[in-house]
Amino acid sequence: MAAAAAMISLFIAGLFIARSAAAPSPYLSPTTLPQSYQNMLTTLRIFICTPYAPFDFPAAPASLFYNSLLRSPFVTQNPDEAHLFFVPFSPDTSTRSMGRVVRELRTDLPYWNRTLGADHFFVSPAGIDYSSDRNILELKKNSIQISVFPVVSGYFIPHKDITLPPPGGSPLELFHRAENSTRTSILGYLRWDGKTELNLVNELKSDSDFLVEEKPAQSESFTESKFCLFLYHGEVAGIVDAMASGCVPVVIVDRPIQDLPLMDVLRWSDMALVVAVRGAGRLKQILSEVSEEKIAEMREMAMAASKHLVWNEEPQAMDAFNMLMYQLWLRRHAVRYARR
Repeated sequence: MAAAAAMISLFIAGLFIARSAAAPSPYLSPTTLPQSYQNMLTTLRIFICTPYAPFDFPAAPASLFYNSLLRSPFVTQNPDEAHLFFVPFSPDTSTRSMGRVVRELRTDLPYWNRTLGADHFFVSPAGIDYSSDRNILELKKNSIQISVFPVVSGYFIPHKDITLPPPGGSPLELFHRAENSTRTSILGYLRWDGKTELNLVNELKSDSDFLVEEKPAQSESFTESKFCLFLYHGEVAGIVDAMASGCVPVVIVDRPIQDLPLMDVLRWSDMALVVAVRGAGRLKQILSEVSEEKIAEMREMAMAASKHLVWNEEPQAMDAFNMLMYQLWLRRHAVRYARR
């Protein structure tokens, strides 16, 4: 075990040494992240509360996260040594049944009442809304919610909740394509879902500097474009592939967003653009004003960051699953409320 931990530590250190020669770093805390991540690997313990009925998450990435957690070395059978408690329930559980789950946790186990659920977490792909039920209210306000990016407004609390990166393709293949791309043909590329922001999409289609595709068979357009456009609550599944391809992501949304994956870890503001425009002309102006030097810098950061957003059937060092566990680790210091 000690030898394995040492090898992992060297591997993690190597990732950051490799990045030290290429500034700037994609990480919010590049000096503290390696050691903190290593501490998480060796220390974090999670107790899984028994589900009241067998279930599974039908779609990735919630399914990948859930199944990886069940098999992970973070799980402990001793709740007294746990830093966090996982509350498993089916994504189609009704509000009434969800309240019953929390009520039984409160009654059957002593751990919920210590923090009113602040050291508990749950997976709800779409997120949950507020409720007048006390149990659901505590679950919503105190417990850590893990959802799929993006989350409906009002269903996500930034200081505690976490989003799962969407599934992507083959990063190594995309990195290779990126290295051999000149990116001179397309200013902005949009993979459209066929229904979101129709007026804007029609304007983009009429401008030769933009390319819009509804159901592309390949990802070449990512490597041929300077910017890849994503309509918030539209088709965002390709954002990881775009980043791995060296295409700078541009999220089009009419309000501030705080649910991007790994918000505690990555410097999203320096490797992606968030714009609130509703017209293709203004969008083109914004993108055209970004210097080639800045685009190159954002590309490098996005490519480096994308490695932490990749899902694997068997988790690997610092991939999406382990970085999600790291975000839980950062939230382990729950506020403990005084008894009344």
